[in-house]
Amino acid sequence: MKTIGLIGGMSWESSLLYYQIINQRVKEKLGGHHSAKSLMYSVDFHEVKTLQHQGNWDEATKIMIDSAQKLETGGADLIVICTNTMHKMAQEVEESVSIPLLHIADSTAIEIVKDGIKKVALLGTAFTMEQDFYKGRLIERFGLDVIVPNEEERMVIHDIIYQELCLGIIKEESKQSYLKIINGLYQQGAEAIILGCTEITLLISQDDCIIPVYDTTRLHAESAVDFALKN
Repeated sequence: MKTIGLIGGMSWESSLLYYQIINQRVKEKLGGHHSAKSLMYSVDFHEVKTLQHQGNWDEATKIMIDSAQKLETGGADLIVICTNTMHKMAQEVEESVSIPLLHIADSTAIEIVKDGIKKVALLGTAFTMEQDFYKGRLIERFGLDVIVPNEEERMVIHDIIYQELCLGIIKEESKQSYLKIINGLYQQGAEAIILGCTEITLLISQDDCIIPVYDTTRLHAESAVDFALKN
């Protein structure tokens, strides 16, 4: 079993889910008392959030590179960034270490393509929905047609993530706001929804939606285990 290196703390609520899913997956695969070999370097999300909203991605990249290098030095065999948004600097992080980085968009898109879905709606932070680092990868590498909510809806999604979900606050009215947006995207022809922020799974699940939902947190964590257990 390879040792999984996790860059966490963005937020710690979703990093907790990663640890849980990874160990559940190992138990399912190996049985008995097996659990995952893993290391987590958890950053201070306040620093990262501030840099994100200042647009200071260079300093944010330095934090991510430093985290990845510490995990490699500690004995990690692969890197998992436990957040969608910070995959903005995935290439720089990958180039800074000699061990593989498992990209969250790839883990998700592989399942979408396998299911024969072509047109997907992407929910996430404003950075993820509006910038090309995530959508572009889905389009160019996997041939998906990606749509996002309108500007007003994007801000609703973004604000709920940062002002509620990242603080562990779960509100029914916020859930209903998300579901209204999801229904609108379905009406626009979306065949599935990507929960492209690791915190959204705290609020929305497949049980809430009439169309397929792809939980990036679970898919990413499970793919890390599958990679770690490969010969």
